[in-house]
This record gives sequence, structure tokens and C-alpha cells, in this order.
Amino acid sequence: MTDIRLEVSSENSILEIQYDGHELRQPPLSMSEQLSQFARRIDFSAIENGGIDESGSKTGDDTESMEDEEDEEKPCQQPHWPLESVRNKVRNAHTEICVLHDLLQMAKDKRYLVLDPVAAPQHQPKLYIQFLSLKKSLSNASSILMQGAERIRSSQASIARPSSDFHLDLLRLRKNWRLKKVATNIIGDLSYSACGTSFKHNSYFEVTKADDDVALATPLSSLPGSTSSICRSSLRVSVPPELEGSAYIFVCVRKDEEDLCSAQLNMLDGLASVSALPSTSSSSEHWQQKLENAQNVLFCKELFSQLAREAVALKMDIPPLVVANQITATIFPGIHLLIAFCHSHPDSSRSRSSLTAPNNVLSNGIINGLSGSTGSSGGITATAAEQQPPQSAGSAALGSGVASLKNLHDKVLEHSLHQLFHNFLRSSSPMPHPVYAPLHAHPVRRVAGPNGLDRQELMQTVVHETLLEQIIKEAQHNFLRLRTMYVIDQLAKELKDPLILSHWNLFNSPTQSCVRINIVTQGYDSVIRTTLVVHVYERSLRCVCRDGRVMTLSFEPQELLNLLRCQVAQHQTAAVQSFSKLMGWAVNSSEPCLGVGAAEPLGSASAVVLTSPTGNKQILVRSGPCTGVSVSVATAPRNDFYPSAVVHERRWDQLPGAWQEVRLDSMEGRNFLAKIELLMAALTAQN
Repeated sequence: MTDIRLEVSSENSILEIQYDGHELRQPPLSMSEQLSQFARRIDFSAIENGGIDESGSKTGDDTESMEDEEDEEKPCQQPHWPLESVRNKVRNAHTEICVLHDLLQMAKDKRYLVLDPVAAPQHQPKLYIQFLSLKKSLSNASSILMQGAERIRSSQASIARPSSDFHLDLLRLRKNWRLKKVATNIIGDLSYSACGTSFKHNSYFEVTKADDDVALATPLSSLPGSTSSICRSSLRVSVPPELEGSAYIFVCVRKDEEDLCSAQLNMLDGLASVSALPSTSSSSEHWQQKLENAQNVLFCKELFSQLAREAVALKMDIPPLVVANQITATIFPGIHLLIAFCHSHPDSSRSRSSLTAPNNVLSNGIINGLSGSTGSSGGITATAAEQQPPQSAGSAALGSGVASLKNLHDKVLEHSLHQLFHNFLRSSSPMPHPVYAPLHAHPVRRVAGPNGLDRQELMQTVVHETLLEQIIKEAQHNFLRLRTMYVIDQLAKELKDPLILSHWNLFNSPTQSCVRINIVTQGYDSVIRTTLVVHVYERSLRCVCRDGRVMTLSFEPQELLNLLRCQVAQHQTAAVQSFSKLMGWAVNSSEPCLGVGAAEPLGSASAVVLTSPTGNKQILVRSGPCTGVSVSVATAPRNDFYPSAVVHERRWDQLPGAWQEVRLDSMEGRNFLAKIELLMAALTAQN
């Protein structure tokens, strides 16, 4: 027969069956509930009464006799207490705890019992093993220190005396320069062909191995990250003779024989880095510095060639003039822009410079004189003496003033020109190849048909400014900005009352600047403030006045000077008119363009008439751009008033008499409004 195994179902019991047939089952028991359930099934009374056969060696006779005795004793025993087994276990645990407490107290007090540890047998130490372990540890530590010292020594030796390995130097050369092997020669390229240039010039250099006995000793400072002064290289670089030396593009704005502002352009840090080693020949020059100088010469030649081609094709009222290595363009009447290519060759016979007159070379941001002699290396030598040509009256004084500011603003023109050249190189670089996407037309040309554009409008979409035109515009703006700055500063020095404050915007474009001019009176700036905003372009000025009028001025400085003088004159009358309200005086009339009285040589005068609170005193203030400010006072013949059949009001009886001019220079007060305040207070007190 097969056994039938009965197991408890793993499902929980059903507590309730709802009307919709959903069964609610009892949740599974937790660990503590299961433990308590199992504990209920243990019969502790059977264990206490000896119901379990511990020895397992009792015979059947003994068992029967014990059962008989139990049956005889059962009627005489009392019933067991339900928690008697629990009480017995607690009593046994209490007894054991008491015994443990007595033992611990005896071991602690050491009165009846002493517990001593059993001494383990001591082994005799082996000194030889300790010595070997110490020796091994010291050898490991010394090897680590020696390896670190060797690394430091090798790094210092490589810095102080770079390795003369030809292949290592060639690897360094390939990191920055393009090389290729032609037969048995190594040829490099200095041109900007990767940027899309089409300048045809010999730009190849040859790399050879230097002999050990003729190793080059050059300044190591030319290598990036070097700190030593002497190094040896196993490479020898041969560049074309026309690319040796140093070169730069000199840009200068000149009036007559005086330089107003100038800048220099090259691929290096400036003339200071080129002239740092005047006695260094090309044979003792490191290959990195030699290649950088050669590429700088190539860059300057390509840039000047591009500018010369554009100057020949440029159509202006006065065409640019290209002579030798100099381009001359007229930006304003009497103001010329000079662009020169200066090349200093180690061989003095090859040195080329188109600027031979004094005041032509910029050295470290200052325009210095150029002497006709050359140094030992064939470079151009600059003198520190700066010539000051005689100036004429009128506009010549403005030119001399602009020249006094050239040392402060040469870097502005240089920075803007560098930005222009970088943008030109970035825009002229070709697209990455291969190009799979189709080249679309200009967005304006795509909508030319629906918008109905004519041929002239279409041609404007493909017309771009040349590099020379952009340089001329930046030079025009730079000169006009300097001239505007000088006119404002000179007028601020000339006029002590009111004060003229100018704030130039730092965020300007290379062809547009903005200045905010505030005209205030010292101590009364909260009463009135006249604000004027001037936008400086290439050949014009755009002025926005306080009343919202917009005026466009030409590049002539006299127009800006006239406008500022007129604004100062109007500020005086407006200040008096605003201040009279604080003093309680009434404004009878105000005329910004006065048509009576003496005519002003420039512009028109403005006037304002004020009346005292009582009406018997009047003040006339007249302000002109050239004549200045004049104040007159009129007083009524009498102070009393008697109404009559003809005159009913007091104002018609107290008509002012003759006007008397006030001598402002004899009055106390630090400025014009302070004197007007004292005058109003005195006339009001007389009432």
C-alpha cells in the first residue's frame, strides 16, 4: 500500500466570503506569533514529571511498577497549578544567578578564593630572525627612496641638459609643425595653407641632424615650460633667407608730421620679445624660436600683400597710395592712415622699413623716433626723443591735444585690429572635407522671388567689405573717438561752472562708442541735471539731447564744441527756472531762443523772467553760448496799492521800472546758482 501524506495547506484560512464572492483571508502570522503558537504546543508538565524516557534503559517491569505506584498515589495528590512549571524554571534561574553573584563577589574581594592566571611557557626569542626582518624592511625603504631620488635627478638633468637624441627632438618638433619626408630629407611647412590661404611664397624649411661638436647652445627660455638658461639640441633648422629675422605691421594715424595714434601687429608678443636678444645670430637661435619668427615674417608678408592688393582695387575719393612697403590712405582731411611692413633681417643689407622719418616706430606702446642706423644684428634702433612739430591755431590745437592722448589709447586700436584679423582668418578658413551636405544660398536670396527684390538689392547681399576698408573704418573711429574725448575734456577744463562729467561706455564695438555727458552745478545736482548722449561712429556723431532731440554732427570738432556750449547755456536758464520754484518765485516768461538784444556769434541766447512772491521785484536771467550769463533786477516804484476805477489789481499797479544789471563777479557764492540764491533771498527780505 502507498503511504498517503497529509500536509497543511500553504494557503491562509478564509475569514469571510463577501456577497460578490470575494474571499477575505487571514494575514500570515509574524515570527513572534508563530513562536508563541509553537510554545503553546509544548507540555512542560510532562517534562517536570519525568514523562520522557531519558536513559532509555528501563525495563518493562520497572515501567509497569512505576505506573502502578502512580495510580496508587494519584488519588492522594492534589491537582497541579497551571503555572507551576513556569515557577519552577524561574526558581532554578534565580538559584543560578545567586550562585554566580557569590562567585563574582569572592573573586573580587579575594577573601575566600584567589584566581591567578596560569603562566604560559615563554619561548626564547630568536634574535637572528628579528635581525633579518629588520634588514629586509630597511632594504625595501632604501630602494623606494633611491628610486624617487633617481627620478628627481633624471627629471632635473633632462631640464638642465635636454637629451640630444635626434629622434626625441624630432618628436617634439612634430607636435607643433607639419613635417614630411622627401627622399632622404625632412621638409616642414610654415604656411597657412590649412587655413585656406593662397599666398604663394617659399615657406618650406629643412630639418637636419646637428653634429656633436657643433651642437647648438641657445637660451632654453624659448622652449615652452623651460627654466634653465642653456640647452643643447641635436636638430638644425634651415629656413629661407627671406624669412629670417623679425617683422611686424605698423599702423599709424598721422597729421602732417606728427603721429596721433599707432599700433603694431604680429604673431609674437610684441617688439619686446623680438628685441630681447639683439646680439643673437640666426645660427645660435633655437629651432622653436627660429620657426616662430619665420612664421611671423610670413604672416606679416601675407597680410601686407593682401592689404596692398585691396588698396589698388579700392575706390575712394582720394585713392590709397601704395609705395614700396607702405600704404597711405586719407581718412579725414589732413589726416592720413599709414600701414607699413617693417622687416629686420640679421643681414643689415636685407633690412626693410618703409618709415624713415622720425616718430615712426612704436616700442612697448610708446611712439619713439627712428634713427637711420641699425644695430649689430641689423635691426632697427629706436631713440627715446620725441619731436614736437609746431602747431597752428584752430584745428591744429585739437590735433596737438589728441596727440597728447596717444600713449593712453594705442592699445585700444591694437586690440581691435587683432580682433579684426582673427575674425578674417576664421572666416577665410575652408569647410571641413569631405562635405556631403549641399551648399544652400543666402537666406536673403531664397526669399528674393517672393519679396520682389531687384538687381541692386540682390547685389548688396554678395558685396562684402574688404580687410583694408575695415581697417580704415576702425582707424577713423579711433581717431574720432580721441578727438571727441579731447573736445569734452578741454571744455570741462575751461568751464568751472557748471561741471561737465563724461562717462564712456566700456562695452563698445570697434567702430562705435558711446559717451554720456552730465552737466551739473556743484551743490545743486539734485535740483537739475542736463544729460546728453553722444554716439561716435566712423565719420559722424549722433547726439541725443535731454528733450529727446536727435542731431547728427560731422567729424569736425567745432560742431561738437558748439553743441556743448549751447547745452551749457540752456542748462543755466533751466537751473534758475527749477530753483525758483524752491524759493517761491514765479516764472513770468521763459524763452529758449531769444530774438531780442545783441545777437550771439554762435547759436541763440535763452532768457527767463522771475517775479518775487509779493510781485514788486523781478529778475531777468539771460544766458548765451558765447556771451555768458547776465542778471538784471527791476523794482516797482512803490510798495503800497490803492485800488481805483482804472486799476483793480495790484499787479497792474506795480509794474517794474528800469532794469539794473547785477555784477555777479562782485557777489559772494562759489557758483552761479549760489549767487542767484543769495539774490533771491535778499530781494525777498526787502519786502
